[in-house]
Amino acid sequence: MMTAYMLTRAGRTVVVVDDGDIGSGETGCTTAHITAALDDHYTEIEKVHGAGGARQAAESHTAAIDRIESIVGMEDIDCDFERVDGYLFLAGNDKKSVLESERKAAYAAGLIDVEMVERAPIDFWDTGPALRFPRQAQFHALKFLAGLARAIVRDGGEIYCGTRVTRIEDGEPAKVTTSDGHVISADSVVVATNTPVNDWIIIHTKQAAYRTYVIGVEVPRGSVPAGLYWDTLDAYHYVRIHRADHAAGPDANDILIVGGEDHKTGQKDDAPERFRRLEEWVSKRFPMAARVAYRWSGQIIEPVDHLGFIGKNPGTDQNIYVATGDSGNGITHGAIAGVLLTDLIMKRKNPWTKLYDPSRVTLRTAPAFAKENANVMAQYVDWLTGGDVDTVESIEPGSGAVLRSGGKKIAVYRDDVGEVHMCSAVCTHLYCIVDWNSSEKSWDCPCHGSRFDPYGKVLNGPAIAPLGPVAREPAKD
Repeated sequence: MMTAYMLTRAGRTVVVVDDGDIGSGETGCTTAHITAALDDHYTEIEKVHGAGGARQAAESHTAAIDRIESIVGMEDIDCDFERVDGYLFLAGNDKKSVLESERKAAYAAGLIDVEMVERAPIDFWDTGPALRFPRQAQFHALKFLAGLARAIVRDGGEIYCGTRVTRIEDGEPAKVTTSDGHVISADSVVVATNTPVNDWIIIHTKQAAYRTYVIGVEVPRGSVPAGLYWDTLDAYHYVRIHRADHAAGPDANDILIVGGEDHKTGQKDDAPERFRRLEEWVSKRFPMAARVAYRWSGQIIEPVDHLGFIGKNPGTDQNIYVATGDSGNGITHGAIAGVLLTDLIMKRKNPWTKLYDPSRVTLRTAPAFAKENANVMAQYVDWLTGGDVDTVESIEPGSGAVLRSGGKKIAVYRDDVGEVHMCSAVCTHLYCIVDWNSSEKSWDCPCHGSRFDPYGKVLNGPAIAPLGPVAREPAKD
């Protein structure tokens, strides 16, 4: 949406198509940490991309925060935007030297205001030493998107929700075909779908999909200082406070938003335990925590070399662009994409082009690249295993399971009234066997993170086609 907004401001004719409503995808799941304190830390970014790359990463994410703030003001978007400080503190067995190294790397990258403090400014919990990143930000992501959408339409852009794309072709012009047969012709196509649905292999070997879990806990208004908080655990906890709407009355509670407990998509099905651990973590540190009002999970795409892929699609495509690999910094990556992709489409030079180039190869991450792709290859063993259950009758209402029928694997969902729905268990991207996600009630691919609803409809790419039909009921033992 940021790219569409920037292009309309640059005078280009823009059409936005979305399979769902605005913000109904992963942006609607974000905890909206708007920060230049990057997930993989500047110590690692400097090792992989060099001192120059780390400086550009810090520069681009800092500029992204400023750009978001300027748009909020210029468009008068009521989205609870607020500048707050961020704090990185220790977890597990990590020592203060971890923070000292990160402070040194952040300073070298140009974040000269980052400083070591004795503790985060929370009087009821001593976090121990922490790095303070001043002037970070937070907002209500869906309110911001709604404001962008209004501005896009005002400036002549068109937005079509509930429109599924089934084919993307390069050319002059490039063409986008929808499920109902309409064809959109354009000079340039931007694929901003969290993970690309146009790319078959190249980018997906350089990033991996993870599920992350979030709870929203009621706390008394004003009891937790506004700020962004992260620990050094792997996977780390991330925390911020959403302030109560004053219109809700003086007794309305703030919402403490806490996330973490990540795992590779499709490779675990233990969401209740993940949420329980988050609740336990909160109860030990926030004595005022009351009712858990919200629970949800989201999809994070982790690039193997720590930075997003924003630019021209790899290979021979000349007019197709992608934005992906956001890790936990999707809000600032979105703003960076808006600036960078607009410059590329408008044939303007941009200093960040090389750093975020989707075609880049970083040899220093070869071991991580090999590890991630070995994990993917291991998932194909599922073709040789039995089913999760032996019969359709053993599947409880409201649940799903994979059955084996001869040489086939079938994804079977029994709805709440007991009706059975079957489709192929083979992901339509690169043919891994999907797994049932009992918390989200979805079929998740353990290879590249494609997700499908209980009936086989695509929820997340890289798959673009639904799970295939099943001609007949599987054989019973």
